[in-house]
Amino acid sequence: MGRPGFVTGLWDDRQSAAAEQIEAGLDEIDLVRVAFCDPHGLARSKTLTVDTFRTVLRNGMDFSPGPFLFDTGHAVAVDFLAEPGVGVDEIAGAGDFVVVPDPLTFQFLPRNGPRTAWILGEEFLRDGSPHPLGARDVLRRVCTSYAVRGLAPVVGLEVEWYLTRRLPGAPGNVGNGFGSQGAAPAVEAVNSGYQFNLDTFYDSVADVTDPLAMLLVGLGLPLRTMEHESGPGQVETTFAPMPALEAADAMLLFRTIVKQDCARRGFHASFMSLPALDGFDPSGWHVHQSVTDVHTGRDLFTPDGASSERMSPDGMAYVEGLLDAARDLCLLSVPTVNGYRRLGPGYTLSPTRTGWSFEDRAAMVRVVGGDGGCHVENRVGEPCANPYLAIAAQLSAGLDGLDRRNGRAATPARPPSTEGPGDLLPQSLGEALEAFRTGGAARAERLLGAPLTACLTKLKRSELARFDTWCAKERPSGDGVTEWEHREYFEVY
Repeated sequence: MGRPGFVTGLWDDRQSAAAEQIEAGLDEIDLVRVAFCDPHGLARSKTLTVDTFRTVLRNGMDFSPGPFLFDTGHAVAVDFLAEPGVGVDEIAGAGDFVVVPDPLTFQFLPRNGPRTAWILGEEFLRDGSPHPLGARDVLRRVCTSYAVRGLAPVVGLEVEWYLTRRLPGAPGNVGNGFGSQGAAPAVEAVNSGYQFNLDTFYDSVADVTDPLAMLLVGLGLPLRTMEHESGPGQVETTFAPMPALEAADAMLLFRTIVKQDCARRGFHASFMSLPALDGFDPSGWHVHQSVTDVHTGRDLFTPDGASSERMSPDGMAYVEGLLDAARDLCLLSVPTVNGYRRLGPGYTLSPTRTGWSFEDRAAMVRVVGGDGGCHVENRVGEPCANPYLAIAAQLSAGLDGLDRRNGRAATPARPPSTEGPGDLLPQSLGEALEAFRTGGAARAERLLGAPLTACLTKLKRSELARFDTWCAKERPSGDGVTEWEHREYFEVY
């Protein structure tokens, strides 16, 4: 289990104090689930007895690198037997890495049965350095870049997802294997949908979503709203603004708990953007964001009282950064084959271009507010994206825009773009991967580091190659969501 004293020097004072509180209360717990976020945005975990966790809290926990090697369909995409090719020597031979629990994320899981807690961890190499493939550390580095400038990014989550009712039947394990997902769960819609925010439709899901809301509040998540969206059983959940790292942690915990709690009630929750089910509408993940001056508490995007503008020059510079990086880093906000279904012209309220506008939900970047408070909403993401990478990509792009305005960047500031549509967003995973690999290569490596950039490229190439091979064999008709996508994403995400 890790190495004696492995965490020494890795925690700050807040984490050390939280660890002491955890240790003082461990007699009230039976099991602890230690989790981390893999490159795909999924929580991977081990469940420990409390006596084992006492050791792990100080020594770390050994994990297999499997989650770094498999693509979304569990095909091996990174060669770990020969030269791994991603610049991480410890992947050769699939050697273990170490997950260090973050005491600030410790949560009780209020449920029947053994008294169980959940804690998130971060990945480290065996020498104690941060693992180059760890997603949480990417966002932490971006937040540090803001901090050295006296700034703090603030993030609000607005997430759409689907609630369906499970039908009787065996798990979809026929034909399942490495790189071949079995049949998706058999489900039925909980209502007919297409009456936006209709109270009766919300009431049709309330027996599941109301207790879920109380569970989320009990976990300390700053829940704001649960509401019924357009599609059959499509739910939108929003959270109050949070510091960026806390927002990503909340997104991971939220998605994980929603799927588990709904399953216990005989339902299936999915964050797949567009399931292959009749009459379903795409789900999006809108990331609300602003920046605070830590010395004055001032919102950087809000114009001063003497200005007639609806957004400050700093705010416009931030938006310019988002637009500039939108194509290059689209892969991090829309990482699946299925997610690009939503970005096509058939869905009016989904963005297709890199434009911005005030209070326009068809734009990629919607500017919200004015002199009473201002923030931006980036509407490009899909709900199953890796929260650390998606948020890091957007905050990093915005910071680039701020640095150009303030003379810190290597490239000079550009004139603000006019309000309205800009360049076309990638229309497929293949296009997004090409933009990430070519025009976005230097930007991606600066954000993620060369090893994670190479790893993500290999994972996405593998996923796309399997999809293309399936299409060549099955020759699906039309341009609708394929059976391959439904098998690949509907259950896992």
